[in-house]
Amino acid sequence: MAGKYFEEFEVGMQFTHEPSRTVTETDNLLFTTLTHNMQPLHFDHEFAATTQHGRVLVNSIFTLGLVVGLSVAETTLGTTLGNLGFDKTTFPNPVFIGDTLTAATRVLDKRESKSKADRGIVTFEHIATNQRGEVVCSCTRGAMMMRRPA
Repeated sequence: MAGKYFEEFEVGMQFTHEPSRTVTETDNLLFTTLTHNMQPLHFDHEFAATTQHGRVLVNSIFTLGLVVGLSVAETTLGTTLGNLGFDKTTFPNPVFIGDTLTAATRVLDKRESKSKADRGIVTFEHIATNQRGEVVCSCTRGAMMMRRPA
């Protein structure tokens, strides 16, 4: 498995995830309509042209999902039991169609489960930057991670 078991994580570990991903209009439109987000800023070019950004803004929840998704292969692929929560999620700069996002992860904390010996909790910080090096998303995520099988 590509993901790491609980024992393999160390506080302070850092990953810069590859590949990066360019956001397409289809990504944004499909995600926005699938989630019933009717905010015209995300899909109406004429409306978006009248806003402060002057163009369509990528749905921030898509951005968050992409950032976490970009991290999976190196961190949790096949070794997570699930997400426990997302904290301190911020979007300090907008994402636009055509932006290329790169995600990085740092391990902030880890602890053994108090109730289940076969798992532990790892706290990740995910940060995404665009092609200009601007931070577009950051979040802290708690994940329930499998321990290495005996």
